[in-house]
Amino acid sequence: MRVLPCGDRALLLEVADLAAVAALRAALERAPLPGQQELVPAARTLLVLLDRPPADADRAILRALRPGPADERDSGPLVEIPVVFDGPDLGEVARLTGRAVPALVEELAGTELTVAFAGFAPGFAYLDGLPPELHVPRRATPRTRVPAGSVGLAGPFAGIYPTASPGGWQLVGRTDAVLFDAGREPPALLGPDVRVRFREVR
Repeated sequence: MRVLPCGDRALLLEVADLAAVAALRAALERAPLPGQQELVPAARTLLVLLDRPPADADRAILRALRPGPADERDSGPLVEIPVVFDGPDLGEVARLTGRAVPALVEELAGTELTVAFAGFAPGFAYLDGLPPELHVPRRATPRTRVPAGSVGLAGPFAGIYPTASPGGWQLVGRTDAVLFDAGREPPALLGPDVRVRFREVR
């Protein structure tokens, strides 16, 4: 693990993978650093925000952490997302995963996902938990515009575009769920550790 300065009140922890991020986050939630205000996870980093400049003692504590696989966090609430599985890449994803389209849809709808971290755009949650056999590469050529509500797959993650934007994920469906609303509290529908299931609708 690398411990790097980030601004004047934070430290960035670089680790091997998403599982290591989750373990570190759980450990620091149970035993926070003095003055710890927030933890911001990503795919291979964890940002530790403090209410003061970091000290050498903080770095020493972090480098000494040895969280193990038992450091699992409590499950978050379950959010069901209605999805029409008619995305333009659905057939290609079925081909890449060696499934018929109905079987692919059934497996996607039967998988419980978890918000691992957020990024890319406000309200965009990276959903972890896809079976390895459903991991597919990004499109070779990204689209210049992906409609809001599009449900996509890329590598180990599923995600839902909260607004229209460019994107290179494989699009398998669409939803009318509002992923981000600045007037809502909290604004993002899918926050950290929220569990997600796709419910097929027609």
